[in-house]
Amino acid sequence: MEKRIKTLYIITIAAILTFLGMQVYWLYGRYEASLSEQEDMILAAVQTEMEDYFNKKRTLQWNDRFLTSYTLSTVRDSLGPRSFKAEIRWFDREEYNRFVGNDSMSTLEEKNKREKSFWDDWIPKIRKTYEASNAPSEGDVWTAMRKADIEFSVPMSPHRLDSIISVIGLNVESRFFETDTMVWNYSLTRHSSLLNPRAAIGIPYSELEKKRAEIVFSIPAGDILNGMWGTLAVAVLLSCFLILCLIFQISTVLKISRLDKLRTGFITTMIHELKRPISTLKMSVSGLENERMMSDPDIKKEMLAETRLALDNLSAYFSKLRDITFNDVEQIPLNLQLINLRGMLNDIIESTVVPAGKSVKFINEIDESMVVSADPTHLNNILNNLVENAVKYSDANVVIKAEASENNGIAKIRISDTGNGIPAGELKHIFKRFYRGKAGSGDQPGMGLGLAYVKLLVDAHGGEITVESTEGKGSCFNITLPQE
Repeated sequence: MEKRIKTLYIITIAAILTFLGMQVYWLYGRYEASLSEQEDMILAAVQTEMEDYFNKKRTLQWNDRFLTSYTLSTVRDSLGPRSFKAEIRWFDREEYNRFVGNDSMSTLEEKNKREKSFWDDWIPKIRKTYEASNAPSEGDVWTAMRKADIEFSVPMSPHRLDSIISVIGLNVESRFFETDTMVWNYSLTRHSSLLNPRAAIGIPYSELEKKRAEIVFSIPAGDILNGMWGTLAVAVLLSCFLILCLIFQISTVLKISRLDKLRTGFITTMIHELKRPISTLKMSVSGLENERMMSDPDIKKEMLAETRLALDNLSAYFSKLRDITFNDVEQIPLNLQLINLRGMLNDIIESTVVPAGKSVKFINEIDESMVVSADPTHLNNILNNLVENAVKYSDANVVIKAEASENNGIAKIRISDTGNGIPAGELKHIFKRFYRGKAGSGDQPGMGLGLAYVKLLVDAHGGEITVESTEGKGSCFNITLPQE
């Protein structure tokens, strides 16, 4: 049984650790996914802001000196993929105005002819040609030519890039560089650390000129966790609930195991306790059949006394078992009487059996006039148990002392001894049913009911019992009983 419980205990711990590991792994994956979602959202926002910037620049008359002309031609190689040749020409605006003019006498047809002649024949101030062999499409090349035009007139700078990105609400670190080939798409370098997640976005702001910018930004881990608080709360509550269920399960199994041990120990001890008075009774009955022994008055008297004592022990034993099974102390019937406490204790001392080889000194300091209101049978059982324990759990020499007083309607009884004492760690358990401490786990007979029975009877009287003890020096039991 113990081996099975130990195996179950190990399996339960392994299940708890496995479940916690799965929860941590799942939360880690959820955190990673949230970070990736945040990075994707930031990438989309950066793309939107950059496209808005280029669209706004294209609609403004931002250059008063130059006019721009775009030319795009397709180069198709039968042995290779299609490529594009892009050309951007910048013409001086003053030359354009001087050649085309704004003569009100000229007809529209004449102006259009002069403008066409200017674009076809006039030599541009600046001409740039680009071989876009890896362009995704013709539309991408047109867009790239417009970006190159904007870059020619309004060059991108860290300050300008920061002002564009600041709309998103990010603090970024930016750098600019030129690549070996034309890069047409935005790139995202995801985070490499969970504690301080940082990501980078590559921005091709002038593809034809191979110009590219990179911004590095941090994602506050607190923002991600705030967005996951609902998931975290559910995970923590679920984990706590399942762990508590597993702990409750194993504790229940252990409790059942302890109860099984207690039941087995109780039955064994009960058989042992019953054997002594039953053996005495059998001997007495056997003696009654012997006429020679019965003819001796002294032997007859002794055998009857032994029989009476054995029956008293059986009666007291079954009374104890009866009372200890009550769930409520109020169920225990009380027959309150006025009792001379000193006389009762003297009777207990006289009837106490002292084992051979042990010296017991009784000191009864209770005043002869001390009278208490209590059930005589129960009070006798209370004091008798305490005296018997003092004799039982002691070395060769022990002193047992009894004291009593009354104050403000409260009777106080003090039974002290110089016995073995009780370890400090056991003091809070000694009044529990079936509990047997270190001293009681040896050869001493008993079921661990004595002190539990004493406390039950004291509680039934509405009183209280406490203990003071030092291991190796002795114990002192203090009983208070209210007086009506």
